[in-house]
Amino acid sequence: MMRRLLLTVVAVAAIAAAAAAGGAWWVSQQFQAPFQGFQGDEQFVEIPMGASTAAIGRQLADAGVVRDQWIFRAAVWWSGRARTLQAGEYRFERAATPLEVVTRIAEGRVFGRPLTFPEGLTIAEMAEIFEMRGFGPARAFQTAARNTEAVSDLDPAARDLEGYLFPATYALSRTATAEELVAMMVERFRTVWAEVSGGRDLDGMTVRQVMALASLVEKETAAAEERPLVSAVYRNRLERRMGLQADPTVVYALSKAGRYTGNIRKVDLDINSPYNTYRFPGLPPGPIAAPGRAAIEAALAPADVPYLYFVSRNNGTHVFAETLTEHNANVQKYQVEYFRQRARRR
Repeated sequence: MMRRLLLTVVAVAAIAAAAAAGGAWWVSQQFQAPFQGFQGDEQFVEIPMGASTAAIGRQLADAGVVRDQWIFRAAVWWSGRARTLQAGEYRFERAATPLEVVTRIAEGRVFGRPLTFPEGLTIAEMAEIFEMRGFGPARAFQTAARNTEAVSDLDPAARDLEGYLFPATYALSRTATAEELVAMMVERFRTVWAEVSGGRDLDGMTVRQVMALASLVEKETAAAEERPLVSAVYRNRLERRMGLQADPTVVYALSKAGRYTGNIRKVDLDINSPYNTYRFPGLPPGPIAAPGRAAIEAALAPADVPYLYFVSRNNGTHVFAETLTEHNANVQKYQVEYFRQRARRR
């Protein structure tokens, strides 16, 4: 009798174990089953900050991303990632399993349209790109870039954010505003500035002056090895109270006056603007473009060289000189003779 009872218990336990295993297998299969209940090529879901797992599940089910909220909630529980679900806008463009959906949200893989700003752009040029890429009107970007509150501790004299909108690629949501983008760009600048300048002696310069110098370096050369040399030239000229005579400052002054046509004429060197370093001594009153990290580093750490002059070789690099005699010879070789020979070949 006891043996028969024991066999019965064992049989029931085996059946229960098999049922549990079967149930677990069925559940795991549901987590691995791809589903697409939305029409078209893509579906967007905006998850608000602080949304509960149940609320997220309902959103996803209503959007046709998961079959129902319960399978999503079960997948969250199964994955153990309930505490890591992140807010943001998510784009779904194909059938996905519940576990794939959970993973995407838990890892914060939010949707973002890329917008790239190369180094050396002005606010006006950035605004044109902002509009051209379909993110909004240029005037909205320019208006946002006039709010200097975010850099007031670094640069109390700033009248706009020229030089403080860090050039990089930004991933923007479909509803991102110019104000949000500008805030992201300033935050990126502040991060880079803290990394580059942390604990470094500014040699008596203000942040604004360093950034003005960095913008000159950025506009003068794209060759990495030349940036510290260009910085040194301008630093050396400042120490000797020599005019900087930087062509990019004339271009900036002409652009602000609406007079730049793509070339600098001799008469343009007399434009009455504080940014014209041919006419006014010292650094320009502020940055003339957005320098990248390398240019900022060069402004803070110029090369230890005696150069006071440089001229373009017309191939993206420059030749440097310590004396005016050497410089004039370089100008004759790389500018006068170069363009004279080009004219002969035409």
